[in-house]
Formats: sequence, structure tokens, C-alpha cells
Amino acid sequence: MFMVPAGLCTAISTRVSNELGAGKPEAAKLATRVVVCMALCGGLVMSVAMILLRKFWGYLYSNEEEVVTYIARMIPVLAISFFIDGIHTSLSGVLTGCGEQKIGARVNLAAFYLAGIPLAVLLAFVLHLNGMGLWLGIVCGSLTKLLLLVWVALSINWEKEAIKAKDMVLQSSLPVA
Repeated sequence: MFMVPAGLCTAISTRVSNELGAGKPEAAKLATRVVVCMALCGGLVMSVAMILLRKFWGYLYSNEEEVVTYIARMIPVLAISFFIDGIHTSLSGVLTGCGEQKIGARVNLAAFYLAGIPLAVLLAFVLHLNGMGLWLGIVCGSLTKLLLLVWVALSINWEKEAIKAKDMVLQSSLPVA
């Protein structure tokens, strides 16, 4: 299920870098909006399907009723995680297309090491939510990452990024004397 968001990430990275390199910042901005809409729609469809079929997923892994029931209870949290991950994966592709991988790495570190993992430990081991607590912590980390990436994406100066991309192209295409 994660392959669709991964594909969108790769596609938007390529599209944004091509549009910026061609000096078309508005096209890069439009492509970003389109891929976010695609991630929202695709994530919503998959998450709803996961929730509607939650009582059947467990049988793919086990015939034991305890396992099937546990998986059914976990699926709504996993569906939320999948939905959020699809959107932030697409936004990560936008940053890659702008050549800003360092920002994405910093966002990842902040979201998961400062929010997600500490919350997962707190929920799972202090509040005794066990596996549910671990996943809820990771969902909080993913949500933090999403919010930070939305903030970064809304802050992108597309015209400046297009100029930066053209400068990079010119620098790399000049012959070395």
C-alpha cells in the first residue's frame, strides 16, 4: 500500500525539478497541488477500505481469534497512519524536487525523535497502551512531520526556487577550462 505514495514522491520530485529547471515556477506549484490532492484522495480511499475491511485483515496473518481481534482493533490507527504518511511522503518529494533534502531530513529528525518516539514510549510503557501506544506515538510523529512539511511547502518561494534551479543548470553545463 505504501508503493503508491512512494511513486507519487518520485513523480513529484522529478516534475518539480523539471519545471523549476525550465523556469516555470507556477507549473511546479500546480504540480505540487495536484500531487497533494492525489495523495489525499488515494489515502482516503485506502484508509476507508482498511477500516471497512478491518475484521478480515487479521485472517491474512492468523486463524487465531485473539490475533484477528487485535488486528481489527489496531486497523483504525494504522489507517490514520497510512493516510498521513501518503501526504507527507508526497510533500517530501516536493522538497527533493527543490533540492532541499536537508530540510526534509531535519523535519524527520524533529518529528520522530522529539515527538513520535518519546510519545510512543510514554503511551506504550508508562500509560500501558502496549502496541496501540507504540502506533499512536508513531502517528503523532507522522502528524508532526506532516504539519511541518505543510508549513515548509506553503513557505516555498517558487520564483526564487526557479532562479536557483536555472543557476544550478548553468553552473553544471559550463565547460571546465
